[in-house]
Amino acid sequence: MLISPRPGDPPMAPAPTAAAHDRLYRTMRLRILHGEILPGQALTLRGIAKDFGVSMTPAREALRRLVAEGALTLSPSGRVSTPELTNERIEELAALRALLEPELASRALPRAHLALIDRLQTINNAIGDANTLQDAPAYIRANLEFHRALYLRAQAPAMLALTETVWLQLGPTMGMLYDRLRRQEAPYHHKLIIAALRAGDEPSLRLAVRSDVTQGLRLLAQ
Repeated sequence: MLISPRPGDPPMAPAPTAAAHDRLYRTMRLRILHGEILPGQALTLRGIAKDFGVSMTPAREALRRLVAEGALTLSPSGRVSTPELTNERIEELAALRALLEPELASRALPRAHLALIDRLQTINNAIGDANTLQDAPAYIRANLEFHRALYLRAQAPAMLALTETVWLQLGPTMGMLYDRLRRQEAPYHHKLIIAALRAGDEPSLRLAVRSDVTQGLRLLAQ
C-alpha cells in the first residue's frame, strides 16, 4: 500500500469521476508537499486506485496533474515516482526560494498587522512542539503554514503559486532534511522574521527569510 487513506480524508468511491479525481489529486498533493512520501517512491495506477477505492481514470488524471506540476516524475519507461533531487537541483530550488520568498515577505510587510504577527507566533510555537515530538510531517505542515500565512498578505497570487510549486517539488526531500537537522525547538530564523515584522524592518525581514529558506537546503547539497 503506497499512499493509504487516512480517517480525515474525503470519501472517494461514491463521487463522480471528476470529483473523485480532484479529491485524490488534492490528497496526494498534500502528502507529497508535507514530505509524507519518500523520495524515489514508485506509484502505480493500480495501487492508487485500489487504496482509494476509485477507478483507474481518476487515478490516472491525478497522476497526470502531479507530473505536470513537477511533484512526480515520469521516466521514459513509464515509471511514476516522487523525485530524487540531485545536488544541482536542490541548489536551483534553493535559489528560487531565495529570490521569491524575500520578495513576498517584503510585499507582505505593509499589511502585517498585529493579528497576523500573533498568528505567526502561535504557528511557530506549534513548530517547536512538533520538534519536541520529532514529528517530521507535523513540522513540515506547520512550517509551510507559517510561510504561507505571511506570504498571503503580499497579495501576489502568481508569485505565491510559483513558490508553492517549488515547495511541492521539495516535499519528499524535506523529511530527509528534517532527519539531518535534528531540531529540538522552533526555527531560529522564524523568531527573526517575527521580530522584523514587529519592527517594520524590511532589510532584516528579507535577510531572515532568505536565511531561513536556504540554510537547511544547502546542508543537503553538501
